[in-house]
Amino acid sequence: MICNAKRLTQRLGGLGLSAVLAAALALVPASAQQRQPDVAIGWTTWGDAEVVSKLATVILQQGMNKDVELTLADIAVQYRGVANGDLDAMLMSWQPLTHKTFLDQYSDRLTDLGPIYEGADLGLVVPASVPESQLDSVADLAKADVREKLSGRIQGISANSGVMEMARDAADAYGFDYELQTGTGPKMAQELGKAIDRDEWIVATGWRPHWKFDRYKLRYLKDPKGVFGGSESVHAVVNKGFEERQPAVAGFLRRLELSIAEVEALMASARQTNHRQAIHEWIKSNRDRVDYWMSGEQ
Repeated sequence: MICNAKRLTQRLGGLGLSAVLAAALALVPASAQQRQPDVAIGWTTWGDAEVVSKLATVILQQGMNKDVELTLADIAVQYRGVANGDLDAMLMSWQPLTHKTFLDQYSDRLTDLGPIYEGADLGLVVPASVPESQLDSVADLAKADVREKLSGRIQGISANSGVMEMARDAADAYGFDYELQTGTGPKMAQELGKAIDRDEWIVATGWRPHWKFDRYKLRYLKDPKGVFGGSESVHAVVNKGFEERQPAVAGFLRRLELSIAEVEALMASARQTNHRQAIHEWIKSNRDRVDYWMSGEQ
């Protein structure tokens, strides 16, 4: 299977089509006998990826009686894993630009099941308290006084992520020299929060949907050269042949569709309580849609 990935396997017994709506997150004791899951889904610690992957997992397990394995892995490992068949699916393929490098490399071994949500975007973000007169555009990062205020650092996420590649391209395009600090999505948000609490300047890689836009007053730096692209869509992709092996699961993933606002609301709710409760409440409030996703209708 995949190297350098933490296996997070949740085995929940199927509760039937109607039970997922009444008791979405009731745990069933794990089976002692290990077996190949019906679907192995890759995810990473991006807030939107986590909540969407866990929502899909709960519905597949408890509504469709499918054995699901979640694998936490770097984005590059996920693309390689799905392409090689070590993973069946990933629900976080940013298209057309953010993950272009991976899509160019692996698209002949992937099946794109279409967008889960559209209108996503990304770029470099700063607290709204940073004066626009001093820092309004990515081009302003090249100014000596701005660089000093930011200690010559951009808080980033995992090195192989699309937004980090774009940040490196932006440095070349706009002529600034900063240390691009790697980390996780939660680490990036934590550093933003700490700087805001201290009324300090910070610039970080950012994307929507993300709960930080609900929690903090932030703004994207303008990008006149278009390095960070425009609106993106986030797709479900699976291994070639998966549709034939698991047509019901593939059909569910094709019908799974959320708005940006719904994803951000789920993320905010999960932070206030936990993912389990947030997903439980969302399913209870959206029974007709969940039924349709599971229905097999085209």
